[in-house]
Amino acid sequence: MEHPRRRGKSLSYQFHLQADYQQRDKQVDKGIKPNYSSNVVCHSCESIWIIFDGSTGETICTKCGAVITDRPTTLESGATSIESFSSSVSLAFPDKGLSTVITSANIDASGSTLNHDQIQNVNKIRYLNKVSINRTQIRNLKNAFVTMAAIRDKLTLTDSVMERAAYYYRKILHNKLIKGRSIREMVVASVYASCKEMEVPRTLCEICDASNADPIFAGKCYRTMARELRLSPLIVDSTRYISKVADSACVSQKTYRRAVEMLDVVKKHAISYGKDPKALATAVLYAASIKENELKVSQAKIAAAGSISVVTLRKRFSDILKIIPRDNCA
Repeated sequence: MEHPRRRGKSLSYQFHLQADYQQRDKQVDKGIKPNYSSNVVCHSCESIWIIFDGSTGETICTKCGAVITDRPTTLESGATSIESFSSSVSLAFPDKGLSTVITSANIDASGSTLNHDQIQNVNKIRYLNKVSINRTQIRNLKNAFVTMAAIRDKLTLTDSVMERAAYYYRKILHNKLIKGRSIREMVVASVYASCKEMEVPRTLCEICDASNADPIFAGKCYRTMARELRLSPLIVDSTRYISKVADSACVSQKTYRRAVEMLDVVKKHAISYGKDPKALATAVLYAASIKENELKVSQAKIAAAGSISVVTLRKRFSDILKIIPRDNCA
């Protein structure tokens, strides 16, 4: 015989066997309704002192603590039931995850055949559903979110970033900024704005490469979106780029830690203001590799790892030498 599941002593509510009915009735104030009916009997100790916990939906024996029945499968109209069924709702879907599928079968939920009047009403509902799906705005969202899903897979972006990007694209569509512009480039602008807000180290060129979009036109779309939606020009911290550049350049962990320490010093100086954070992180990593005698790291290699030119690397490296002398980098 299977051993019955019992309520542990570590839970917030514990039920002690008491001698009289008055002390048992005090538990009603806690929201736990006792059930003294003789129809329900504990299978473990054959006690009739059974209570029902409305918060968990379990029937519990107060004598031995055995759980007789678990939570019922009926849908309750509470906050808990709404949260459990709202996990699939997302702005990254054209219908926000609330679509309704109307089948072509003329039967109801119980399997009975519909009569003539009911079939006419169902056909009308099917027609209205088809018209609503084929609207211009829904088609636009479908094409946009397909491109957005491809960008997410290639750049391994998180759900929160894509939710924010979908929110920005819906704002663009609502303000009619998409008129006369490409859907692909506006999606790139939305994803780029979301990455900047969430401080995700992704450049506009990387997002354009992932979606095969034009970076020049995507930059124009982003500036238009930022101006119309009044987005604040946030800048990603350069520290977030170091790990990415270090992995691409295959530098040692010791060099990476040294670069993080040097970058903390460089960011406090005024010479770092207004500089590209990715170029600054790449130059600091190059300076750290010189200090740690990383002979395999060259200017061309680390510039390619940081997706910048060698000229930009040399300019940023010269700025770093003004803050950290060459003797400390060699």
